[in-house]
Formats: sequence, C-alpha cells, structure tokens
Amino acid sequence: MKIFLAGICSVLLLISDTGSKQYTGEIFDVHLHFSGDVETQIANLQKHNVKHVALSSAWDDQEKYRALSAPEFLIGLMFPCPGGIVPYSGQRCFSDGESYPDLKWVREQIINKKIDFLGEVLSEYYGISLSDSSLFPYYALAAEFNLPVGIHTGLAGPNHLSPNFDPAMGDPILLKEMLDSFPSLKVWLMHAGGPYLESTMTILKEYPNVYIDISVLSDPEIIDALDFEVAMKAFIEAGFEDRIMFGSDNGDLTKMINAVNKLDFLSQTQREKIFLTNAARFFSLSINTNGKMQ
Repeated sequence: MKIFLAGICSVLLLISDTGSKQYTGEIFDVHLHFSGDVETQIANLQKHNVKHVALSSAWDDQEKYRALSAPEFLIGLMFPCPGGIVPYSGQRCFSDGESYPDLKWVREQIINKKIDFLGEVLSEYYGISLSDSSLFPYYALAAEFNLPVGIHTGLAGPNHLSPNFDPAMGDPILLKEMLDSFPSLKVWLMHAGGPYLESTMTILKEYPNVYIDISVLSDPEIIDALDFEVAMKAFIEAGFEDRIMFGSDNGDLTKMINAVNKLDFLSQTQREKIFLTNAARFFSLSINTNGKMQ
C-alpha cells in the first residue's frame, strides 16, 4: 500500500508540473525599448507582473527610466546606430549624433554604474558582421567589466531607417570569431537568431556562455504559433532550457506571455526559467523575497 501511495504521489507531482497550468509569477523582460508614453508602458509592465527589465534605446531617452523601481531597470548601450539614429524611432542615439560612442566616455559610464550591459548591438542594421573589428574595443570593455552583451540577430521588420541593413549579417554563426576572441564574455542572441536557427543551435552547443531571447519568435502577430512551438521544442529537446529568456521587444505582452504558456510540453519549472530565473542568472543577479534585484 505504501508503494502504491508513493506511486500515486509521484504521478500527482508530475501532473502538477506539466504544462496544464499558466505561469503567473514574476517576469524578467530582457528586451525592451523606449516608448513615447512611458507612463502607459510602465503601467502595462506592472499589469503583467514584469518586475525586471533590460532596456536599450537612445541614451537620453533611457534617463526617464533610471529612477524607477517598479519594475527595476537594467540600462544598456545601444550602438552602432546607422546615421546616428535608432533604426525605427529615429531619435539620435547619442547627443553628438555619432554612430559609435566614444570609448573613453563608455568606460566612464560603466565605472559610474550607468551601463549594465552592452546592447542592443545593431551591427546588422549598420551592415557589418557581428564580429566586425570595429566592435571589438567595445566587446573588450564588456569583458573587462564582466558586462553582458545583447546582439540583434535574425531579420528585421519593415520601415526601418537603415539603408545599409544586411540580413546576411544577422546569422549567429558570424559570432564565432568574437566568441573565440572573448571566451569569458556573456552574450545573448536577441530574437534567437531566427530564421537562422541551425546557426543558433550550433552556437549554443559550442559556447555555453551564450543565451537567447525569444522576442519576435513568441509574438503571434509576427511568427506563426506553430513555427514558434517547433522552434521552442527544438531548443528544449537539445537541452537549452537553462539558456532561454523572455523578451517582448515592445510587443503585445498578453499575447507573448500566452504564447509561452500555451506550450503544453513545458513544465512549470521550465516556464519559470524562461520568464525569470534564466535571466537573473545571466545578468548575475539574485532576486530577494521582495522581488528586488541584488
């Protein structure tokens, strides 16, 4: 009887951790940009229990987020900016109108704790490789200060303002030279490299310090739900459940959260990893009982 009851308990525990439940815990959005209506944006994040955010946009626009604590923001350094502007919204990335920030200035901002990560690295919009030599001094700074780097990969939507945009430059396989040159660097592939998912798989297998975010992939307004399911199942079956992070890229949070929750092959533990704990580990943060990053 004891063996029988133990078996029943094991089955019940297994069922409780299957994809039948919706994840309702805290969310870490690793891919967000400035919105013209910051107040509404913040309210929407709070509504969806997004407690932690990695933000990248024009430098001056990010100042509006620095003092906020609900959610808590990590601030990135977006570059290189084609024509000195953010590809879609058109603001100047830096006050001097340059495409690349001054390295001495970047170092000062890092030392003054004003830069938490480098990204979004816009090399594809600029028309250059992810491992272009012009980026190496910045990667070197990130490695020196142990800062993560987020790099745009895959394709791009219409109506961007980047005449030199080259979709071939979004293939994650181009990262090999950079990753070999900076083996300690923590890198995440924004948009998971879609549609170059075979390259993404290769990079993930060869470089354990590389993570992905699933922004765009999880957006049903852009990617078919079945295609998202196939990609996610491939990542999970390949053993990468600890390196997948949620990102919205300013998409519809309700639809994107639901897209992950609808994946019945995910356990609740795996959902929590995707929505929260993988990102906390990647950014070397612990989250206390009050939901604060440390």
